[in-house]
Amino acid sequence: MKLIRFYILLIFGTLSFSLKAQQAPNQLNVFQDTLIKISTRIVAAQSDAQKLAVNGNFVKTLVEALKAPNSFSYPFDSLKNISVIKSSDQAFRILSWYVLLENGTYRYYGTIQMNTKNGPLKLYPLIDQTENLSDPNIVTNNQKWFGARYYEIVSVTSGNRLPYYVLLGWKGNTQFTTKKVIDILSFDKDNLTFGAPVFDGKELKEKNRIIFEYAKSNAMTLKTDMKAGMIVFDHLASFDSEIKGKFEYYGSDGTFDGFKIIGGKLKLQEDITLNNDPNSSDELYADPKKNVKPIRKF
Repeated sequence: MKLIRFYILLIFGTLSFSLKAQQAPNQLNVFQDTLIKISTRIVAAQSDAQKLAVNGNFVKTLVEALKAPNSFSYPFDSLKNISVIKSSDQAFRILSWYVLLENGTYRYYGTIQMNTKNGPLKLYPLIDQTENLSDPNIVTNNQKWFGARYYEIVSVTSGNRLPYYVLLGWKGNTQFTTKKVIDILSFDKDNLTFGAPVFDGKELKEKNRIIFEYAKSNAMTLKTDMKAGMIVFDHLASFDSEIKGKFEYYGSDGTFDGFKIIGGKLKLQEDITLNNDPNSSDELYADPKKNVKPIRKF
């Protein structure tokens, strides 16, 4: 009798576990459908105040979704307005997105979800403080975030420093220019920081992050290239050699630079040759003027 009772308990325990495992994805599917509907309302909103209010509802719903069991493994792949990227060591993932405002500028939102192995939810909300940062090069934290929509994470474990992560992000800027950013994320116990002096190269000694700015009508490649073994990007220069520092006139000059990880640092590699044509992450592309040879300056 004891043996029969044991098997009965085992069967019911297995069924209960299986039912819970099925319920979590179903619950997250419902949350995802709700988030899709809310994101549609954000786009359709008639004013900035309405957009931000609806986005506030989106944030609350997303947090509730992330509280569901095993949410870390749920991809949210039908939610097109959010970028969801996971570190290669499975330690965390970043969810990031933006709201386009009426004046052509952007406000960024995001969170870092830690992988707690089915433990309690651990989030680091990302608070966009781009407008309030007196110096965009300073080291910040999640409460003073230089907002961006991230699309790649590169883990760096070599060197004598703590492991860190290179983040590649798109940062729509104004009606006239777009930005892309290479930021550095590192963790120290329960604290995290953005930005670190890990860049090695000409004029990069004091850099904690790299910010590219260029004409909104153009595109810029910034991505990891497995064949080249580095992070590669278009070299930007002014279309007119007489105009410097006005980034609405900047675009690719047809050459490429890159960062190679050497000894825990990102070592600048200039004027590199790529074996394949890079793909752009932007919507449009326009070639710079062919008859102008820009002065190379990082």
